[in-house]
Amino acid sequence: MSNANLTRRQFLKTTTALAAATGASGALPVFAEEEPKRVRGKADACIFIWLGGGCAQVDSFDPKGRGDGKKQAGCYYDAIDTAIRGEKVCEHLKHTAPLLDRCVIVRSLTHEIVSEHGAATNLAHTGRKPSETILYPSIGSIVSYQLGPKLESMPSYVVMGYPNIARDPGFLGPKYGYVYLTQIETGPNGFVRPPDVDEQRQQRREQLLRSWQKDFKERNPGDKLIQAQAEVSDLGFRMAGPEFMNVFDLGREATSLREAYGSEFGQRCLLARRLVQAGVRFVEVSFNLNFLNGTGWDTHNQGQLNQHLLLQDLDKSFATLLQDLEKTKLLDTTLVVIATEFGRPPEFDSGGGRGHQSVAFSSVLAGGGLRTGRVIGETDELSKKVTSRPVTVADFHATIHSALGINPNRNLYTPDDRPVPITDHGKAIEEIFG
Repeated sequence: MSNANLTRRQFLKTTTALAAATGASGALPVFAEEEPKRVRGKADACIFIWLGGGCAQVDSFDPKGRGDGKKQAGCYYDAIDTAIRGEKVCEHLKHTAPLLDRCVIVRSLTHEIVSEHGAATNLAHTGRKPSETILYPSIGSIVSYQLGPKLESMPSYVVMGYPNIARDPGFLGPKYGYVYLTQIETGPNGFVRPPDVDEQRQQRREQLLRSWQKDFKERNPGDKLIQAQAEVSDLGFRMAGPEFMNVFDLGREATSLREAYGSEFGQRCLLARRLVQAGVRFVEVSFNLNFLNGTGWDTHNQGQLNQHLLLQDLDKSFATLLQDLEKTKLLDTTLVVIATEFGRPPEFDSGGGRGHQSVAFSSVLAGGGLRTGRVIGETDELSKKVTSRPVTVADFHATIHSALGINPNRNLYTPDDRPVPITDHGKAIEEIFG
């Protein structure tokens, strides 16, 4: 192999092998970093519930003493007992509380991005701060890349919400991007054939497109981006078939179940279960229905007054999702995550709401074959700072990947063969793995 043809990846593999050989022979000592301990779960899909805006941990999964909504800091609501002995949650999570034996509450998440929602959202989805040289892939794209689709007619990654760069595939390329949904009962609008285009006309269009793609690829040999775009196009045509599009027919579900899920957000959770059941690997369900309280989870000022409406909606839908996954025998193989970009401080602002807090906030993991019914980490008497078992965003990502059987220490490679570990030195929460 000539030096000119030696890529970065080949160089790393070759030098690693040489180091191992010389170390084994005793010729030279090898000072290699010890391989981090590996834990593996048995989940093969993930439903990622996103509470964009910053859910107040002190008003949800980490309640403390009552505040008064004005000068006295503390929880805005009373707390209730849960299925985890000695642990409480907010009174508006009354359906979830008795099901928390299927869950792990992580109360000690922490990072340093407190002012910008966009930057914190990007961190929560990619596990890294932005770089000037690398576009990092989102966790959904990494799962798509690592696990691949279960069926050729199904995408591996779906987002229910509007497109956002934080969910993008980054350097992995468009093949590992997401299908996004805004109309949950009709499916992606682009997959529905217009009324004036019959099947024969559609076939002629596809044949013409494929001939153009073939010609374009022949004129640009070795262009990975063009190849990836062609693969995405082929997948799109396959997904436009009945196998994928029938997943959106929620009318096939019992009326009683649809009513149990409740609101529009609840119907998104029901569709997430149907997508996972059909073979999708990673489904993000965005809870961004701001009209319930005027601000969504970003509860500055008056948004705090009707925050309970959001909590009640989350409670009903999440509890129904857990029970539905259990009934359909999917809970052990489906990891359900409730995540947000940061939390809120226990103090109230001048308008009676809360500001931002990133140094201590909560998330929830459920199902996925984990050792559930436990709490990870603690905060102080006001949930203002972590007092034990801090969990970084990289650790949280490593835990999700490990639950899905993905090695969080494995390297991905950029188009120019630069190695990038799946997580930024994240370590999975070992004690929740059996």
